[in-house]
Amino acid sequence: MKIILIGAGNLATRLAVALQAKGLVPACVFSRTEESARQLSERLGHCPYTTDIAHVPADGDLYIFAIKDSALHDLLPRIPANRGLWVHTAGSVDKEIFRPFTNRYGVLYPMQTFSKEREVDFSEIPVFIEANNQNDADLLHDLAGKLSNKVYRADSEQRKYLHLAAVFACNFTNHLYTLCDRILAEHGLPFESMLPLIHETAAKVAQMPPAQAQTGPAIRYDRNIIEKQEALLSDPLMREIYSLISRSIHKTHNPKNN
Repeated sequence: MKIILIGAGNLATRLAVALQAKGLVPACVFSRTEESARQLSERLGHCPYTTDIAHVPADGDLYIFAIKDSALHDLLPRIPANRGLWVHTAGSVDKEIFRPFTNRYGVLYPMQTFSKEREVDFSEIPVFIEANNQNDADLLHDLAGKLSNKVYRADSEQRKYLHLAAVFACNFTNHLYTLCDRILAEHGLPFESMLPLIHETAAKVAQMPPAQAQTGPAIRYDRNIIEKQEALLSDPLMREIYSLISRSIHKTHNPKNN
C-alpha cells in the first residue's frame, strides 16, 4: 500500500511511526513547513517529502490528512487528482468534506492525545473508522487492525459526540491540572505531589463507573468547605469554575434535590 501522509504535526508523527513499525512507511510526507517535513522524513528513514502540495504524488493508494481541521478546506482543492482513498483523522469533521474532490473517502480517527516526542502504544489506542463504501471501509478496518487492537466503526454523527466527550475527558481535565499546578506553585508546593492522586483517580475509572468513583465535598454539597475553598481563590474565573463544577457534581449525584 502506497501511503501519502499530509501533515507532520503531533498526530501525523505518531501515526507515521506506528505505520513504520508495521512495515508501512509513508511513500511521501507533505507539510507546509520545511523543518517539520524534513524532521519527520528523517525519522522515517529519509522518505521523500515536499512542502508543495502540487508535488504530492498522484499514484498513492491511501492519502491520510493528519492536519488541522481548518487546513483541510484550503488543501483539498489543491491536491493532484488521483484514484486513492482519502481519509482524515479529525474527530469533528464530517467525511463528506471530501465529496466534491474524490469518489473514495473516509475517516481514520485515532482517539488519543499525541505529542511528537512522547512514545505511545498504538495497539491500545481506539481507532474509529468510516468510509463511503463497504470495500474501503473493509480496507480501513484491516489497516487500523494492524495498528490497534481496538477498532470501531462510527459514523460522522457519532464521532462528533465522541470528540465532544474526549474534550471533557482530556482537554478540560488537563486544564484543571494546569490550574492545580498554578495553585501549588503560588504556595511553594510541587505538582508531583498530586501524581499519586491523579494516577489512582484514572485507575479507578478503569474499574468502576466514573460516577461511582466520585468523592469530595461537592457530592454532599458541604457549604462550609466549599465556601472556604472558594474564598481562597483570588482569580474570579477560577472561583467560577470551582463553583460550576461543584454544583454540577452535586446535581449529578443528587438529581431529586435540584
